Amino acid sequence: MNSQDNQPSIARVRDYFHDLQTRLCDAITAVDASADFSSQEIATPGGGMAMPRVLDDGKEIERGAVQFSHSIGDSLPAAASERNSHLAGRRYEATAISMIMHPRNPYAPTCHANLRFFLVDAEHWHFGGGFDLTPYYPFAEDVLHWHRTAAQACRPFGEDLYARFKQWCDEYFYLPHRDEPRGVGGIFLDDWNQDGFAQSLALITSIGEQILPAYLPILQKRITMPYGEREREFQLYRRGRYAEFNLAIDRGTRYGMQSGHRIESVLASMPPMATWKYDWQPEAGSPEAVLYDDYLKPRDWLTELSPGQGDAGL
Repeated sequence: MNSQDNQPSIARVRDYFHDLQTRLCDAITAVDASADFSSQEIATPGGGMAMPRVLDDGKEIERGAVQFSHSIGDSLPAAASERNSHLAGRRYEATAISMIMHPRNPYAPTCHANLRFFLVDAEHWHFGGGFDLTPYYPFAEDVLHWHRTAAQACRPFGEDLYARFKQWCDEYFYLPHRDEPRGVGGIFLDDWNQDGFAQSLALITSIGEQILPAYLPILQKRITMPYGEREREFQLYRRGRYAEFNLAIDRGTRYGMQSGHRIESVLASMPPMATWKYDWQPEAGSPEAVLYDDYLKPRDWLTELSPGQGDAGL
């Protein structure tokens, strides 16, 4: 390996994220041609740049957002330094991409993906991100496909990485005030700078390249399923949990607000519609109860599930 390849480079990561944004938007547009992503280029404080792309009110995607940003600042925001207090107040550059898809069909799960890179005082650097799945009416084959693809993204970099990243994902995408996970998880890493920059970038690239293979087959399979008012009402109720996590817990949302990002872009990942019901409980044995009883719990999905086992939609 050329030693230059192992030098931390904001430009290399930024260019990959920018290219990935285009490919993600193109792939979603091919699934839902009824609407297109908006396209903006917005200067941010310190000389950075944001490119929010949002699809609203499509036939299949009710709200989709694929956000790219390059941030430059004199003081690292608290949300980015709370686990690394020695970095607080130091000059930084960061680049990130995030994708959130809220399909209209309740049988199609919400998908979230995020990748980011921080370079602090041109000395300290780390990567973070991953992807997770939030179904409303889960299907075992979908959850298996999601986690198998996540494991495939990690496998070239160590046999234990998927298990480590899955556990971190389970721990992060969790609502303590509800004592329940947001969905069925996936993989998540933070403060990652092991094995040098080149190897870390290769890992992040591998994760980025598996976002579409993980999600598109599920999305394409489920958006054609018939549904009624009952399924729609449950989807909107469960979207409330998604909103709670983003507003009360998510570090990415807090970072966006603290770093001066445009608030419309920061909150573009929110579902366009959601509801809250007082003390609602699913009826025992109902398709809605399957989500709570069989899926909203940490599990070793790769060994404990088989296709067709515990499908809420059947």
